Order: sequence, then structure tokens, then C-alpha cells
Amino acid sequence: MTEIYPTASLAAHAPSLSPGYRSTQKRAPLLPPIAIPAGAGELSGPILGHEAIRPGDDDLTKTADGKEAQGERIVVSGRVLDEDGRPVPDTLVEIWQANAAGRYIHAVDQHPAPLDPHFYGAGRVATDAQGRYRFTTIRPGAYPWRNHANAWRPAHIHFSLFGRSFLQRLVTQMYFPGDPLHALDPIMDSVTDAAARARMVARFDIDTTMPEWALGYVWDIVLRGRAATPMESGSHG
Repeated sequence: MTEIYPTASLAAHAPSLSPGYRSTQKRAPLLPPIAIPAGAGELSGPILGHEAIRPGDDDLTKTADGKEAQGERIVVSGRVLDEDGRPVPDTLVEIWQANAAGRYIHAVDQHPAPLDPHFYGAGRVATDAQGRYRFTTIRPGAYPWRNHANAWRPAHIHFSLFGRSFLQRLVTQMYFPGDPLHALDPIMDSVTDAAARARMVARFDIDTTMPEWALGYVWDIVLRGRAATPMESGSHG
């Protein structure tokens, strides 16, 4: 990010009710939220960070026994920053995604695309002292999702960021550059600010690209401010 602004912008986040995104019509709250004071237990624990991460959790292309996933290998890296552009260290970053054929390893996903027995589709890493994270994974495929006629989700990776307790969690999605499905996706379009939508798209980076191994993408995540990365409704309060 080249500019970090201190003033928060609600337009950067999708509203709870987005008519084009049909699922929100069933789950968007109809009444104002009730504020429940957090106690010491919610604010102080559990502590999430390095102890929750095992060697290899940042590499989704291999199973524990060394079997390799199918598809195009990619590296996704970036920094987690605060509203003033300062790095946020020791943040637990989790990702989950569809495989190269556009299918999740989940019982609910019955999309008739092949499952990859060597791709579990989930990983985690903690940011370093400079707020950096890095994953090696498989580029996910697009998939149909029945939101409307001939509806397809563009290739994307889900991100979850934890602070020091479960109350400090942000959830968002990262997209890939040049995807023609961006303009047709009601979830992405529920973010009405065009500049905010652009911040959801990673950029190709030749310096991150590993020669003869994997293309590289860079995606910085800004937690607050007018240049904040859009977060899913209900997860950025």
C-alpha cells in the first residue's frame, strides 16, 4: 500500500444485506445488534500465535507424507499493516480455498469437479517482526455457486486474521488480477467502493516468483483506515 489513512471508511466493507448476494437475505440481522461487554476471559485468551503452527503449515502443496497436490503452484505473500502503515507482528493468518478444479474438501461441496486427495486446502502462518506472511499453495479454480443463473465465483483465497483472542478476528478474500469474473461476482460487488474492491486483488510479482517452481503474488492486508482491506460483514466490528 502506498497510502495509509487514519480515518475509517465503512464503504470499504460490504453491508450485511446485499440483495445481489442471495444468502445475505436469509442471514442479515433485522434488528440492531446488542452490545455485550467482553469479560477478561474473552479478551485475554486463548493466546493464538506460534504455538498453534506446525512446520509445513504454510505449504499447502504437500501432505504430511510428502505427496504433492495437483495444479499450478503459486506463492502468496505480503504484510499485515495497521492504519498508519506499521507492521503488525505475531498475527495468526489462516487461509482456506478450493482446489485447482474449483472444489472444496468439504461434505457440503458436491460440485461435480475432481477432489485432490493430496490437497487439503487450508494453511496457517504467523506474521514476523515486519508483519510479513508467506504461503505456498495451488492456484484455486473458479466454481459454480447457484446464487443466480449461470453464477460462478472467481478464483479466490479466504483469509482469516486473529489477534490475541477469538474476539479479535477479521475475515476477507483475496482475488487474482485479470479475472473476467470479478465484474460478475455479487460478493465482490457488494463492496461498493471501487478503490476498496481493487485492494482485494493481489498483484503479480516477479521477485516473489520462484524460478522454475511457482508464480508469485503479493497482497498486503491493512486492518483499518480509509485504505483498509475490505472485510466480511460482522467480522470487522
